[in-house]
Amino acid sequence: MFASYRRLFAAPGALAFTLTGLFARLSFAMTGVSTVVLIATRRDSYALAGAVSAAGVLAVAFALPLSGRLVDRYGQARVSFAGVLLAVWPMTGLLLCTHFGAPAWTLFLCCAASSVIPNLGGMARARWAHLYRDDPAARHAANSLEQALDELCFMGGPVFAMLLCTSLFPEAGLLVGGVLGCGGLLLFAAQRRTEPPVQPPAAVPTRGALRHGGLRVLVLVFAATGVVFGSTEVSTIAYADSLGQKPLAGGLLALVAAGSCVSGLAFGLVRSRIGGAGRLLLGVAAMTVLLLLPLAAGVSGAGLAVLGPALFVAGSGTAPTMVAGMTMVQELLPARQLNEAMGVAVAGILIGISTGAAVGGMLAERAAPGTGFLLPAGAAGLALLTALAGHRRLGARPVAELSASAA
Repeated sequence: MFASYRRLFAAPGALAFTLTGLFARLSFAMTGVSTVVLIATRRDSYALAGAVSAAGVLAVAFALPLSGRLVDRYGQARVSFAGVLLAVWPMTGLLLCTHFGAPAWTLFLCCAASSVIPNLGGMARARWAHLYRDDPAARHAANSLEQALDELCFMGGPVFAMLLCTSLFPEAGLLVGGVLGCGGLLLFAAQRRTEPPVQPPAAVPTRGALRHGGLRVLVLVFAATGVVFGSTEVSTIAYADSLGQKPLAGGLLALVAAGSCVSGLAFGLVRSRIGGAGRLLLGVAAMTVLLLLPLAAGVSGAGLAVLGPALFVAGSGTAPTMVAGMTMVQELLPARQLNEAMGVAVAGILIGISTGAAVGGMLAERAAPGTGFLLPAGAAGLALLTALAGHRRLGARPVAELSASAA
């Protein structure tokens, strides 16, 4: 396995941008927990903390496609440096306003204004797509590696944030996360030799990436997958709390991420002749079937000893879906729109996570323990139906490729 992934780093600079990007990834995983703990501690209101955090997620979802379009037009380095300069002030303002008791609306404003930092995961995948533009197998392995790195950061980030906030002071998580995020993004942007060149503008004015029918299908699939993520988190916490074992919820969620990480690395080693659309369908189908396991464990009242392994196995179904979907984004859109398309895809995931968390919370309050796992299983089924309905659109080639074929 390691030999297969080691060859990815044979390209000069590949290891450097991967390692520097880890700091920014870790920061992103820390932000949500750090914001909630900080505001809940300083303002004694979980309602306000959750509302501010949700507003920040929605602002990021809105900003990512816009920043992605700027990256496509001006390059990763220029937009990253500008994003850090613009984001550092509202980040600082959120810390100060929370600490010194400023009005609540200032917290919403600062949290939303700090969303201008571009999507590092999308930029990293764009670099892999450029480095191995003539090697589909290497691109598949690189996307699998990226998904595994995301899962690792989302396993360690919240734990690290909680440790900082509880052992030092409430602002420590957001402060350290901000330093890691800004510093990691600047170091990533400084790796110029792996930065994809800015593509010349098209002869015909380029439409927005979301105008592509295949990307619209993928965004709907990603949004449903986001609902799986958000509702699984809330349902797991609520179920553990109903059994009087809420402190174990963090470990259960880590099992979900661990299952996804392992399956992502394994999926990257698979050499299949099935096209990208076929791999996406298989991934979504597997995710749908495997999510029946935690549903069965929760509804039957089997307890956490059974739920834990079920969540690990269920988590193994999400990474192939994400890897295949991100690979499809790279295949469907021309290079001049890749970062915008990645931003649109991640925005769909974030909107799905917020929706899943909100609906999952309401279901957990009104239904019997374990019933909440119906929501992630249903969302996965919806993702499968969407992928099946849009299968033909997923087979469309980018405009640039069609033009080259005609020539």
